[in-house]
Amino acid sequence: MAATTDPDPIQTNPTLNPPPNKRIFILSGQSNMAGRGGVLKKLHRWDGVVPPEAQPHPSIFRLSAKKQWEVAREPLHADIDTEKTCGVGPGMVFANGVRERVGTVAVVPCAVGGTAIREWERGEKLYEEMVKRARYSVKDGGEIRAILWFQGESDTSTENDADAYQGKMEAFVANVRRDLALPSLPIIQVALASGSKYIEKVREAQLGMKMENLVCVDAKGLELQEDNLHLTTHAQVTLGQMLADAYLTHFDAPLSDHCP
Repeated sequence: MAATTDPDPIQTNPTLNPPPNKRIFILSGQSNMAGRGGVLKKLHRWDGVVPPEAQPHPSIFRLSAKKQWEVAREPLHADIDTEKTCGVGPGMVFANGVRERVGTVAVVPCAVGGTAIREWERGEKLYEEMVKRARYSVKDGGEIRAILWFQGESDTSTENDADAYQGKMEAFVANVRRDLALPSLPIIQVALASGSKYIEKVREAQLGMKMENLVCVDAKGLELQEDNLHLTTHAQVTLGQMLADAYLTHFDAPLSDHCP
């Protein structure tokens, strides 16, 4: 299937009821998870080009900002990360990459651009909204299978933030597993492709974390846009495939835990 241009990327999809056996994936972090692929910076507009790997599919659903299920389509975070223009991220490519193996896929977008790890601490608005959306996603059945996490660029500017990153990330993982009553919930973290002065400190923390059921895929070297911060559409396709491979390799087995 060739890449297509979406004439109305922010249109509302019909509300649907996915089957109760859906496999749910939480998408969280900051702008590169929310997706800036194809965003024309000077025009503050998405070019509307959807690569073949990110095309909609009847077995892939998305939880909207209003907590309604709909057929998923790019840009997944358009009504979540509302302060900036969203484009292609890794989420749709990931979903297409796992659906044949896992069946019906449901994604829950939660990422917001420009956010630091401290804004994802327990009790903070972004964290609590993510947990609320995750809990809602299983209301009518389904199982949360993993969190896909791409964040850290905002923590590379100062040495203090970079030094604190690993401890804060470990606390995030422990808290979200406890709050969702999923003590073995898989977390797939992306090691940064871009950042500021202390990027290597944050990358070292990300790549070196030793927690059960936490794996890391490395985005270093993926193509960046002219801003040297955001991944291009092509790079997002590659990242989505990397995330799908990581999930299928490490976690494609039924979880014994169930979300309350």
